[in-house]
Amino acid sequence: MLPIVLHNYYRSSTSYRVRIALAMKGMSFTYVARHIRSGGNRVPDYLAMNPQGLVPTMVWPDGSVLGQSLAIIEFLEEMRPTPALLPADPFGRARVRMLAQMIASDLHPVNNFRILDTLRERYKADDADVADWFASWVRATFDPLETLLSTSPETGTFCHGDTPGLADICLVAQAVNNQRYQIDMAAYPVITRIVDECLKLRPFIDAHPSNQPDAE
Repeated sequence: MLPIVLHNYYRSSTSYRVRIALAMKGMSFTYVARHIRSGGNRVPDYLAMNPQGLVPTMVWPDGSVLGQSLAIIEFLEEMRPTPALLPADPFGRARVRMLAQMIASDLHPVNNFRILDTLRERYKADDADVADWFASWVRATFDPLETLLSTSPETGTFCHGDTPGLADICLVAQAVNNQRYQIDMAAYPVITRIVDECLKLRPFIDAHPSNQPDAE
């Protein structure tokens, strides 16, 4: 059987999400670097697979192709249900998806490379402007996220109970991305604690941007 192939970029938080999920599931894969800062995601062979030209893109052993990190992770969850990335009960599954989507749907889209580059190129934003933009949107999501996590009885060692899952995957990928913009995490003690716990675990370590073959 052919291996799983993951087209990704070491610094991409969406790529980091999928690498964590694959590592948590114990699923090996072939790593294909697509350096989005030098246009590796805009070349014809890649656009033929993923017309959006975004990372990551996963090619399943049967040749099926998937983009969008959350769709890929949910597919992996269905293909290999254990260890589970979602709780067994309907409310728990919905809560984890809610937390994950706060980051993946509300925060990440306004702070990804495309948006930050557009601010620079179209609106002449300088580095300080971009950093301020990035930080303001982190606060817009992390402030309510901290409240939800700190007040919910469902929060445990991790975002939901004492087993890491989908919400933790999204949270850690975002928190690591935040470090590039020196986001002050003092206002987020619960988020910080959860991220620190995750980063003690081998899947999160192995999938970390600094440990990828294309890391710079």
